[in-house]
Amino acid sequence: MTRNVRRGGKIWVRIFPDKPVTVRPTEKSMGLGKGSPKYWVAVVKPGRILYEMGGVAENIVRKAISMAVSKIPIRTQFIILG
Repeated sequence: MTRNVRRGGKIWVRIFPDKPVTVRPTEKSMGLGKGSPKYWVAVVKPGRILYEMGGVAENIVRKAISMAVSKIPIRTQFIILG
């Protein structure tokens, strides 16, 4: 998205991975406690805003966000506020 905007606007990512996913190491026996955090995830519920852009013309924003959401495996919708 930043390449399509060409440093002309501001981009906000409205989600943050704040939930740790723990994985127990292999060859460990049961009952030795919880495993260490392996990676972090963000729970995204329906209706959540993922990206926000400002300071750029609408046609550039539509192009940039359509390229970004093509890489996301969920159905998305483009919303204009204001």
